[in-house]
Amino acid sequence: MRRIKPEKREVLPDARYNSVLVQSLINRTFTRGKKSTATRAIYDGLAIVAEKTGKNPMEVLDSAIKNVGPIMEVRPRRVGGATYQVPMEVPTLRRTTLAMRWLLDAARARSGKSFAEKLAAEIMDASNNLGSAVRKREETHKMAEANRAFSHYRA
Repeated sequence: MRRIKPEKREVLPDARYNSVLVQSLINRTFTRGKKSTATRAIYDGLAIVAEKTGKNPMEVLDSAIKNVGPIMEVRPRRVGGATYQVPMEVPTLRRTTLAMRWLLDAARARSGKSFAEKLAAEIMDASNNLGSAVRKREETHKMAEANRAFSHYRA
């Protein structure tokens, strides 16, 4: 186990929307060091969202992140010889992290089209409480609800 918890790095806001959320979404998207490609894909996706919905893309993204973020999750806890799945509340930072991760995974799993179009479709679905990222949150909540009997094992 670690002696010291590492300090959180400060994420600076992005250039176009001046948003920390968009910048962290860009940072999670890119692979193999291709940050400029990821930036272009995210900005194109948000432009598609703005074009199709006619709303501010930041509002749509915020509602999507809010809808995908889980409130409860299960964490393993060893008691005696058994491991129990104990439902726990998700901290705010982890909630947004999981929401972004699930949104990007769901967008990547979609078929056809460019990544920007897949991401835009997933963001619009998530803001309307649809799509596979929201389904992932529902499964997480169902797991927490099913294991409510072990909630007295919270640390």
